[in-house]
Amino acid sequence: MPTLLDDAQLLDRLIAFDSVSRNSTGPIIGFLCDYLDRPGVTVWRHPSPDGEKANLVVRVGPEPGPDRERGLTLCGHLDVVPADEPGWTSDPFRLTRRGDRFVGRGTADMKGFLALAANRLAGLDPDRLRAPLALVFTYDEELGTLGARHFVETWDGMARLPRRTLVGEPTSLRAVRMHKGHLKLRLAVRGVGAHTGYPHLGHSAVEPAARAIVALAGLRETLERERPFHAEQFPEVPYVALTVAQVSGGTAINVVPEACEVLIGVRVLPGMAGDDLTERIAETVAPVLAGEDYTLEVTGDSPPFLLDDAHPFHRELADTLRQTGSHSVSFATDAGWLQAAGFDCVIMGPGTIEVAHKPDESLPVDEFVRAGHLLDDLLARYCLEGG
Repeated sequence: MPTLLDDAQLLDRLIAFDSVSRNSTGPIIGFLCDYLDRPGVTVWRHPSPDGEKANLVVRVGPEPGPDRERGLTLCGHLDVVPADEPGWTSDPFRLTRRGDRFVGRGTADMKGFLALAANRLAGLDPDRLRAPLALVFTYDEELGTLGARHFVETWDGMARLPRRTLVGEPTSLRAVRMHKGHLKLRLAVRGVGAHTGYPHLGHSAVEPAARAIVALAGLRETLERERPFHAEQFPEVPYVALTVAQVSGGTAINVVPEACEVLIGVRVLPGMAGDDLTERIAETVAPVLAGEDYTLEVTGDSPPFLLDDAHPFHRELADTLRQTGSHSVSFATDAGWLQAAGFDCVIMGPGTIEVAHKPDESLPVDEFVRAGHLLDDLLARYCLEGG
């Protein structure tokens, strides 16, 4: 049985894996499988469609029962964003202690939580469990919650996992019960290439795409004036945020562009349907692209998430944190998909999203330690004998 590391040592090992989304999850999953291999622990690898990546599902303890109300599931994602920015002052894949902070890619988002969750399971005595503890570690969350979606749509073992789920995204240890979704679309316009000295022989794809961008800017302004249900829960951005995020077209200054692609992101509020917003976008670009050869397709959909304020798990965690009121975040998480599979999620973890995806990403050491104690309390309450 592998030697149990302390939390900081395990975080150091996890940070050392370059689990950027473009890479396979094989190495970090292999390490975790070996580390968690103990009597009474069941491990499942749930591969992606291409087999290059996998979700990791681990459970210890008895079955949760037919209603799945017993026990606790801890969820996090294995992948991190690239660390190619020039502003790093230390090796991003080497954990560095700098004063009262840990520095490294993924410290906050979200290997700090992964280390705490894995160590809680690794350190358990299965004979003391009255209810199960499960881990669900996903792939490609940073690319649009792809691993969670694949898990929900294809894994046949949901009955083995507790409904009560803590998703450990960085929230500065606040219990969060709702977040926006992220809908992604691609608008592709096709023209006819030609020498720019003979433009009548071609047809630009860029100009109609530009008309569509202007029309989308109008839709963005309309959405910003609207106040959908739950808007008051997102005071910083109390509306659907539409962004024309990327435009690419043309090959050279002397060639009439034969193709142009526009990538669109939409932050969807809880209770709203992505299909409805997709239809509004389609209706917006259709008049200005009449007669053009174009397609509009959804390329990704991370659903919004909402748990009732009065749900016992939310209330119990909020009381433990001495937290009043409800909290929300404007980024998507795996909770949106997990909720569709019957998991009752609350989002809470150490660190802040404000330092994620940036050079010198960091995690306050005291929050890391406090988060470990909070997980110990949750295990005692929901999983251990006498809790």
